[in-house]
Amino acid sequence: MAGHSKWAQIKRTKAKVDAQRGAIFTKIAKEIFVAVKLGGPDPSGNFRLKACIDKAKSAMMPADNIKRAIQRAIGNNEVENVEEIQYEGYGPGGVAFLINSLTDNRNRTAGEIRSYFTKCDGNLGETGCVSWLFSHKGQIIVSSDNLNFDVFFLFLADVGADDLIDNNDGTFQVICKVNDLEKISRELENNSYKVLESNFIYIPKNTVLINDENIARKILKLHDLLENNDDVQNVYSNFELSDELIKIFS
Repeated sequence: MAGHSKWAQIKRTKAKVDAQRGAIFTKIAKEIFVAVKLGGPDPSGNFRLKACIDKAKSAMMPADNIKRAIQRAIGNNEVENVEEIQYEGYGPGGVAFLINSLTDNRNRTAGEIRSYFTKCDGNLGETGCVSWLFSHKGQIIVSSDNLNFDVFFLFLADVGADDLIDNNDGTFQVICKVNDLEKISRELENNSYKVLESNFIYIPKNTVLINDENIARKILKLHDLLENNDDVQNVYSNFELSDELIKIFS
């Protein structure tokens, strides 16, 4: 399946280090807040909340922080206008960017994201300008400890998963249809597999190979600016760095 690049795996390893930062916890707390507001505080009946809690634990977010985020949503009777907004645009080298955000001020967020694209020689586009280049999928991260890839693959085929990737970092990445995410996650847990994270992702249908170091630096700068914005939850792109550039930037 397209989109599982060497750079994606390097970014995933980097994310584990970045997860120690308070900014990551703040973003997860915002996801928990929205999940509780939409589906209630009981994770057994609110899969979105359960997935957020799994993500928080995987990022080593303290239990007290998780509890406070849930309590804040329960105890907040005021209507907080937190919106889920998707932004789309093209970065340097014609690379497509898809950005998911949770914001209480769409004008502020749009302005900040537009400025990032401008600084990096890209352009923030209209809704739909790049989303067609990505497939919307479910993703489940499972601990690979004591698991045989081939045996696990056969199990996943039986429960309806689309793909299995070895991240080579102690985890397997299970890809499935959006509507199957909750079902397959529960199947894995019911069969004693250790689910670390379940969420929805966008996978590029095709990738753009980048060989130019200057363009690569601008793409990675744009990626970092977007990911470090408090309102941005996830950033997806369709670039693939050449082996030479992987060595430079990893």
